[in-house]
Amino acid sequence: MFYLGNAQIFDQMKNALSLACLLLAGILLSKSGFSQNSAPYNPDGNGDGMIGVTDLQDFLSTYGLAFEATASTWSCGDPIGYAGVDYSTVQIGDQCWFAENLRTTTYLNGDAIPRDWISTTSGSMGFYNNGPAYGGLYNWYAVDDARGLCPSGWHVPTDGEWTILTDHLGGESVAGGQMKTNYGWFNGGNGTNSSGFSGLPGGARINSGLFNGAVQVGLWWSSSYNSDGFLVRYLDFGGEYVIRDYLFAQDGLSVRCVWDAE
Repeated sequence: MFYLGNAQIFDQMKNALSLACLLLAGILLSKSGFSQNSAPYNPDGNGDGMIGVTDLQDFLSTYGLAFEATASTWSCGDPIGYAGVDYSTVQIGDQCWFAENLRTTTYLNGDAIPRDWISTTSGSMGFYNNGPAYGGLYNWYAVDDARGLCPSGWHVPTDGEWTILTDHLGGESVAGGQMKTNYGWFNGGNGTNSSGFSGLPGGARINSGLFNGAVQVGLWWSSSYNSDGFLVRYLDFGGEYVIRDYLFAQDGLSVRCVWDAE
């Protein structure tokens, strides 16, 4: 049997430590955005011919705070990537909302959302005219699925959170005009979009699988329900109001995500 001497073991340990420190420094450096810096980074900071713990400590003292700051610079109004799509976000009062309709075809855990529709009692989604212009239309079973529709840190708004939004915009009687896009609504029924919500008239998909109301109404799920049904909000081409209503779980509506409250 072949045995390594102490010196050889020590050398191998040094090499392994050097490699680990170099890899960690490289990961941190690339994540921090300093990989684009014109000044080259020398991993052997103390010049002793070995990349070790001391060098890693020197690296962190130089770049650590900058790395932390860069990693946490996202703020509402910046886009957020989810399932291969970059979504616009908007601050409205104290809430941060997606500024466009969700169009993911998978749950948060990566499972595909089925397209089966007629009489289903499980999560399903589809696209009007098979295209994402209005985002996806999801039944309430998909909204309520424990696997999650929205990205981590976001959720489908509750009925109460929709009320907070419309109250901030002056109440349900006038909030709709500020939430509708300034294009795309039937018969010139556009809004001002002064809120930045960018509500589009995506219509709905009913239990039979038929699409209904595109260009005329926009309907969005809440995650709330009571004995009367499943609570929604909708905008109409014919006015500036927001309507709070109830629909069936089998219906397909648009979905927005709202940032989890701190």
